[in-house]
Amino acid sequence: MSHATPGNPGEPGSLGRPGSSGSPGSSGTPERVYLDNGGRAPWHPLARQAFEQALADGWADPRRLHAEGRRAARLLDGAREAVAAVLGARTQEVRFTPSHTASLHTAVAAAAAARRRAGSAVVVSAVERAAVLHAASLASRAPGGGGAAGAAGEPGAPVPVDRLGRVDADAMAAAVGAPGVALAALQHANGEVGTVQPVGAVHDAARAAGVPLLVDAGASVGHVAVPDTWDLLAADPADWGGPAGVGVLAVRQRVRTAPVGPEDEDPWAPGGVSVPLAFAAAVALQAVESDRVAQEARRRALVERVRAEVSRIPDVEVVGDPDGRLPHVATFSFLYVDGEALVTELDRHGFAVGSGSACTASTLEPSHVLAAMGVLTHGNVRIALDRSTTADEVERFCAVLPDAVARVREMLGVGGL
Repeated sequence: MSHATPGNPGEPGSLGRPGSSGSPGSSGTPERVYLDNGGRAPWHPLARQAFEQALADGWADPRRLHAEGRRAARLLDGAREAVAAVLGARTQEVRFTPSHTASLHTAVAAAAAARRRAGSAVVVSAVERAAVLHAASLASRAPGGGGAAGAAGEPGAPVPVDRLGRVDADAMAAAVGAPGVALAALQHANGEVGTVQPVGAVHDAARAAGVPLLVDAGASVGHVAVPDTWDLLAADPADWGGPAGVGVLAVRQRVRTAPVGPEDEDPWAPGGVSVPLAFAAAVALQAVESDRVAQEARRRALVERVRAEVSRIPDVEVVGDPDGRLPHVATFSFLYVDGEALVTELDRHGFAVGSGSACTASTLEPSHVLAAMGVLTHGNVRIALDRSTTADEVERFCAVLPDAVARVREMLGVGGL
């Protein structure tokens, strides 16, 4: 991209964090630490600069033929080219959408609609995002549908996962090869527990069956290397330090899709997308990719520290694969603890963490991901480290957590159990 250069993203700790103000202890309370960065991380500083530049240069409608419109179109084309380079795609294969959820909904609907003659079943794993599960269910209810065979042979059953959250690749391959399958969907990595999925093996099986594979890479792009074993791929700028309000959907040229919904000039983003948001997303991705390897190693070490310290607390289950995992996500569940109460207690100490499910966080239902894994679904805490998270902040969190768990157990009357 010629309009903005990522440069050096800066040293760890140099990025601003939500809710931080002043120095530790300046007002009698420690500086707040934001550890709920999954799906909504702070903007990378270069994303802010790019956004401001695009507000000045790319505010016009890029579909117009006048100079202002052409200038906006160049920014949008440059953004697509930059994202395509990271994803290992052609520029023309990359689209911007209104959000990551919109990318997933549209990808499932458009790919399934194009293969209606083959069937309308959509094969999914049991730990996909709610957006994928809902879209797959809707597509499978179309005329002639009925779902794909799951591992147990039940129509429409999601393919199960093991206790680490990894899908059974053989069962997924069998489901993809069943009659009437229009599409398969498998996340690259689970944003709630961090486990990386066997996307390569499933893609091989899908190609052999002539079924396109949608890979949800919303939790992994910008954090780990992106595999090229996909036919459709969705990525989330808000997860890598870009803005919310824009999503990324890449579709290989060989994949057939069909328009869904009312006719629009841009079927992937009806009404068009925000050029400033798309440009900022692309610049942020370039920036995080430039030092991704170093950041991956740094954050992986911090997460290993957290997992080791948490495992010392009585009656805890540290979930997710200990090795094949995202570098920045850690999840653990405590027996005899209410998750909401623990989040509140940690918040009182200045730590913002997630709980329950990264996919259905607005509901009070137990996490479908944890339930599918067969692990504790209550007393759950999930942290996702930003590239600005420091070792000192992690140490402070590890020091506070045991007492916070003990206090919640005491409040619930189970402290002596």
